[in-house]
Amino acid sequence: MVEKKLSKQPYIHENCQMFNTELGEYTEVGAHNYFENVKLGDYSYTGQFCILQNVEVGKFSNIAAMVRIGPTAHPMERPTLHHITYRRKMYGVDKKDDEKFLAWRTEQKTYIGHDTWIGHGAIIMPGVKVGNGAVVGSGAIVTKNVDPYSIVIGIPAKHLRYRFDDQTIKRLEEIRWWDWSYETIKNRIEDLSSNIETFLDKYGGSR
Repeated sequence: MVEKKLSKQPYIHENCQMFNTELGEYTEVGAHNYFENVKLGDYSYTGQFCILQNVEVGKFSNIAAMVRIGPTAHPMERPTLHHITYRRKMYGVDKKDDEKFLAWRTEQKTYIGHDTWIGHGAIIMPGVKVGNGAVVGSGAIVTKNVDPYSIVIGIPAKHLRYRFDDQTIKRLEEIRWWDWSYETIKNRIEDLSSNIETFLDKYGGSR
């Protein structure tokens, strides 16, 4: 196994395609990824064979292999679903594409919160917001917003449980450790590795 070390410069594996994409510091993009209209926050990473379209990902997000976020829609109200009606130049049926429809698709943004875990093979639909600290189970298809620090599983994805009680969630959201500087995180890495009660006792958040 090749040892790697991440830095402020994003680490991009082989055979990736990226269009209109912004990568934060200490980010990693897995092999064979496709990004279109994507913002990947600091310290976030993707596994192999992920497709992200029209997505904003927060910091410290853990995205496993073969995840699809923001799959683009076909025009179901038209006589045909086929993209010949909006990718017109590709088929030579018009000199212009259907820019109005393409712009509408781009506007259907998906938001993935900070410190999230998106399991292997999950699909998160356009326009969905996944809250901070949430977990999306492997193979889940997420069609609705996901609460912060909740765990969702299944097809369609349904709430399983919350990771912590309401008060703990509130305090974590107030601390916002994901906004700490690199040096602060480095100095506090043992605290971030401790149990939740010890961490909250040290760094507060209102009770």
